[in-house]
Amino acid sequence: MDDENKLQFPSLPASKEDLLDWAYPMRREMQEILPSLFLGPYSAAMKSKLSTLERQGITHIVCVRQDIEANFIKPNFQHTFRYLVLDIADNPVENIIRFFPMTKDFIDGCLASGGKVLVHGNAGISRSAALVIAYLMETFGVKYRDAFSHVQERRFCINPNVGFVHQLQEYEAIYLAKLTIKMMSPIQRGRSFPLQAGMPGSRKRTLEEDEDFGVMQVTAAHNG
Repeated sequence: MDDENKLQFPSLPASKEDLLDWAYPMRREMQEILPSLFLGPYSAAMKSKLSTLERQGITHIVCVRQDIEANFIKPNFQHTFRYLVLDIADNPVENIIRFFPMTKDFIDGCLASGGKVLVHGNAGISRSAALVIAYLMETFGVKYRDAFSHVQERRFCINPNVGFVHQLQEYEAIYLAKLTIKMMSPIQRGRSFPLQAGMPGSRKRTLEEDEDFGVMQVTAAHNG
């Protein structure tokens, strides 16, 4: 890509000098991971915590639970906060990648409106932590390890399960490819379109010429 087309990311905020020394009871509270982005357990969003949430300025909440937890992990304040409720199991074979884009859109929308968002699961250790790590990776263009370290410095108890870790490591290439394609012009996308190679002469088509027909049309021309 040309220099002007290179992906540009904001800088991940530097670690604060005044980070609190981690104490075990802090796992029951939420911590601010980025300005206006908080991560914590369900105990930070229980019915008894409304005044605490309002005092912190929370406006949006990502509530992570699986169906069998719905009886005790609830979006308690739907008339007060905007919720994104995600059905995710804390299981290494759970496909958590599919939830990264919608979580990013929700958090971005919150922050753009001047709000503050809490991401919580049950313990605030695995599922919700993975979502926040993915958000940092895609927003700041950093690797899994750097995003993990940033979050862990603020909430030491995080520990995404091994399946989530592998998916987070895979996500680095996925979001970079997605952003790169988004930045390309239609002509650049056409030049990089792999099916053009080997198409028979008279039937060879470029993606930019056939953009209205989309990928299916080009594939059909190739296979026909």
